[in-house]
Amino acid sequence: MATEAKDAKNAGVPVEVRKLSIQGDEIAEAVAIEHTLSFWEAAKLYPKAIGWSMYFSMGVIMLSFDPQLLGNLYAMPAFQRDFGYVFEGEYIISAAWQTGLSMGNPIGQVVGALAAGYPMEWYGRKKTFNACVLMVAGLVFIQFFARSLKVLLAGELLCGLVLGAFVVIAPAYASEVTPLAMRSVSTSYVNLCFVTGQLLGNGVTAATKDLTTHWAYSIPFALQWFWVLLILPGMYFAPESPWWLARQGRFADAETSLRRLSSKTINVKALLAQIIETDRLETEMEAGSTYTDVFRKVNWRRTEIAIGVYVTQVLCGIYLINYGTYFFSLAGLDTSQAYYMGIGFLAVGWVSTVFSWFLMQKFGRRILYNTGLTILMVIMFLVGILDVIPTKGAMWTQSSLLLVWNFTFDWSVGPVAYAIFCEVSATRVRSKTIAVATAVQAVVGIIMTVAIPYLINPDQAALKGKLGFFFGGLCVPCLIWCWFRVPEMKGRTYEELDEMFKRGVKTREFKNYIL
Repeated sequence: MATEAKDAKNAGVPVEVRKLSIQGDEIAEAVAIEHTLSFWEAAKLYPKAIGWSMYFSMGVIMLSFDPQLLGNLYAMPAFQRDFGYVFEGEYIISAAWQTGLSMGNPIGQVVGALAAGYPMEWYGRKKTFNACVLMVAGLVFIQFFARSLKVLLAGELLCGLVLGAFVVIAPAYASEVTPLAMRSVSTSYVNLCFVTGQLLGNGVTAATKDLTTHWAYSIPFALQWFWVLLILPGMYFAPESPWWLARQGRFADAETSLRRLSSKTINVKALLAQIIETDRLETEMEAGSTYTDVFRKVNWRRTEIAIGVYVTQVLCGIYLINYGTYFFSLAGLDTSQAYYMGIGFLAVGWVSTVFSWFLMQKFGRRILYNTGLTILMVIMFLVGILDVIPTKGAMWTQSSLLLVWNFTFDWSVGPVAYAIFCEVSATRVRSKTIAVATAVQAVVGIIMTVAIPYLINPDQAALKGKLGFFFGGLCVPCLIWCWFRVPEMKGRTYEELDEMFKRGVKTREFKNYIL
């Protein structure tokens, strides 16, 4: 009866108008469901989306595993002997070579991230990801067989170029396949993958550090193939992003992808209508889809926020973590203590990242980011102050404070940044906005990569814990900027965010703004 009444009501209404009305109903239905779903309800309805999002994020584990290995190898006796020189009776790797070798990853993120934006739009997320994984599998051979600093440098640079693409692919894909209630978890899962790669890098090097042959460092390099082997079986079966397919006009394929990513009870036609409508709105706003469009007035505020929250990760001190084991050894811990402290350091970070998922569901993004950054600033200043106290007790207190720093970073600035820059970017330029933010962050990372060895090495400035003053000072302007520029985007669909940025809603009004 209801169907007959609806048909009678629509009698004489033009087909085009009727289609628009039906699509409008579907969009309203999709938005209403998005807003009412809880985290656990979304997890039950979209288990396959969660699984495939985690699958694409495995590339990030490889990305973070590589530089963490390198930072730990500087403290490994076998690596120091084979690649270093004698300074005051001990083998060390010179600051110049530490800088050069460590450049591979951040330079790769600049070039690789920006380059990834093109194939991601031309060929899709899936094909770009698969190609990068296969290239990494080949390039690891250079690192594995390297027996000189020059060959190892070539391997790090080439591998870094490809690895840099993963930090763009993973969050872009995660933000496009998971529902609103899962978005903060799926995007910040990228940070967990970073911590996982770092933790495994520390664990592997701790296990091989006492070997006296080249296997002490060759085994860690070889273990990068393990992730390739895990990824290979899923390459053919992974679904493409429905957002990318819809932008290509491949609506039937987009609908098929949505069905593969969700349970049978989900109205995928309503989801597809919402995707099409969001894309239409951004086209109407002239948001564009090129790198030039990322910097246009319509997108600039969003691009600035994406860049700012990501760069703040570097400025507040995260690059010091890559030198964690080396830092602890210079602080006075013996090699074993330094390695185990490094493992504990990252294990705490891993647990903290998982903790952040619950905090983001409850408190949102803005308050977590700003609160965490404030605590990080205070801790860094305390580390610097303690470094002027030349006692063993101060050394252990300093190390413990850095442990607290890492715990705080991984429930705040670390994971929340990924949620923010995925949500803040317009869908048509999401991959390119993430690529630009990654590239700018990596440029700042390059500066840190150059500076830290010279600031920390015993044959250079030998600042040790006084670096806390440096990073604490950098936190101050970052905190001021975040307070005035980073809005609360918790619980907002991409279409709602488009409309709010279009209207120029003020930063502190985002949370309670009514559309």
